[in-house]
Amino acid sequence: MGLDNENPTLFEKSEERIVSEKDLDDNEVEEFDSREIFDLIRGITDPEHPLSLEELRVVDQNLIEVEDSMNIVKVLFTPTIPHCSMATLIGLSIKVRLLWCLPPRFKISVTITPGTHASEHAINKQLDDKERVAAALENTHLSTVLNKCIATA
Repeated sequence: MGLDNENPTLFEKSEERIVSEKDLDDNEVEEFDSREIFDLIRGITDPEHPLSLEELRVVDQNLIEVEDSMNIVKVLFTPTIPHCSMATLIGLSIKVRLLWCLPPRFKISVTITPGTHASEHAINKQLDDKERVAAALENTHLSTVLNKCIATA
């Protein structure tokens, strides 16, 4: 079976965030922002290519919303092609990475950028279903694939 997108367009990576003394101070309480969320997910590897979601512009800092005081994180992701068969797996890897890294107070929403995938509504419904996400994590094969994608993030 061939790849869904054999020759994806590559984009330049963002510059690394400059770490300040304030960032290193454990006594300083900072709100989460879109850049911090982006930094958590930008290095996730695409399931089909040895490339990051940032390099494929599947994730973009401008498509991340954070309302720290309301405990809400919203991430839109953009599959490289409208019929990408890996879209659910990509969304799941983003969601799992954030579930593992963020405090449990956050409600995490991961959805496909509107109009960029043929099955966006069905996939968004799956990604928003807590039982389905939990069941996916219990599946040994799927869990192995997810861990491989997230390992480089």
